[in-house]
Amino acid sequence: MANFWLNELLKAAMLYCSAYVLGLWVIRRGIRVNYTRKIFHFVLFFFPLLLANWFPFQASIHTTLLSGVVFLLCIATFVGPLRTKSHFLSTAYASIDRPEDRPYTLLWVSTQVIVTYVAIVLVVVWLGQYGKQQLIYVAVLVAGIGDGLAEPVGVRFGRRKYRVTALFTDRTYTRSLEGSACVFMSAVLALFVLRSQFSDVQFYLSLGVVPIAMTLAEAVSPHTWDGPLLYLVGGASIVGALELAELMQYA
Repeated sequence: MANFWLNELLKAAMLYCSAYVLGLWVIRRGIRVNYTRKIFHFVLFFFPLLLANWFPFQASIHTTLLSGVVFLLCIATFVGPLRTKSHFLSTAYASIDRPEDRPYTLLWVSTQVIVTYVAIVLVVVWLGQYGKQQLIYVAVLVAGIGDGLAEPVGVRFGRRKYRVTALFTDRTYTRSLEGSACVFMSAVLALFVLRSQFSDVQFYLSLGVVPIAMTLAEAVSPHTWDGPLLYLVGGASIVGALELAELMQYA
């Protein structure tokens, strides 16, 4: 567990440092929060992968939940009473605070984190019944890369827009088919990356089901709340493909 806690300490340090630098970009250079938020997203996705190579530890459901708690505690330091008294925290918060999300920015982020970690644990347990826990990384890659690219691609290149709702408000927000295409392509790529985890039949069935299911999940999910649906629908579609492959085997 020593390496696990070292990982968490370094991740927390990177979270604050990267958020602060990105916040300075927003405040001093006028960079759109839509871009800094996704850069932050990628930092939080790739940096733990590097740490896991430098300071490996045995991942488990317990370490996943503990990691979620640590991350949530870090996010909690951005609450109004704290950040208004700290230049560092207010600057770091600027990197994720999209104007169109106010005053729900922190509420949406924190609730999504909680439900996403619960969804990850549920999907890992579900896939574990088939001895396929590693397939959680299909959803991890889609949520980390596909969803991470969807917004900046949509902002920069999106021409075909559609509207989605958000939690706790009657506002609507726009997404784009170009952004949704990023989710679809990342799901295809993730399946090829994890090709060795499937039999031939399982792989081709997953290829026909998972990318479409996860793209639709991202498309209909509430604004900023696509993480939980991506994991749950990704896991369910993979399990569906595994079950269908088993039925075909005995048909």
